[in-house]
Amino acid sequence: MIGLFHTAKELQGIFMDKAWKFCFIGGIALQRWGEMRLTRDVDAALFTGFGSEEPAIDELLARYKPRVENAKEFALANRVLLLQSEDGIGLDVALGGIPFEEEMTRRATWFEFLPELSLLTCSAEDLIVLKAFADRQQDWADIKGVIIRQQGCILWDYVHKQLEPLCAAKESPEIPRHLEEIRRVV
Repeated sequence: MIGLFHTAKELQGIFMDKAWKFCFIGGIALQRWGEMRLTRDVDAALFTGFGSEEPAIDELLARYKPRVENAKEFALANRVLLLQSEDGIGLDVALGGIPFEEEMTRRATWFEFLPELSLLTCSAEDLIVLKAFADRQQDWADIKGVIIRQQGCILWDYVHKQLEPLCAAKESPEIPRHLEEIRRVV
């Protein structure tokens, strides 16, 4: 995990040097807000908006090895840039464009994972939104861990305000209902 945090700090340095809006999501944010579990890659959200992705993609591809062929085209089509650090750690950089993603980067806060190693992570609420929207079995388990660890501190009105329109666009109205079922049980 220590190597993962250092790799994240290196990536964060690039984001900060460029004054880009960003935060860490996925496993790193889960280490802060939920139950600890092994994670093997660094997930970051980089808010580029729509139409301004290419400079960020080019900058990151100049610094990191791509994990897929035609990485730039893949990133533009799928809104995620798949990279690899020098020491082999995967870097998944989600290219944000919607208001929720911009708000997520605005709400992000610093957390010291190791002495003198702080990373900017999404909020517990935004992590719940991301994981619920992904709607995978492991994500639901992660959400339970966040709810347990952050008992009484989660701003549920915010979670629903962000999640419901995303699920409507995805035509998955069952996701917010599933989240409420989990919330009642935990």
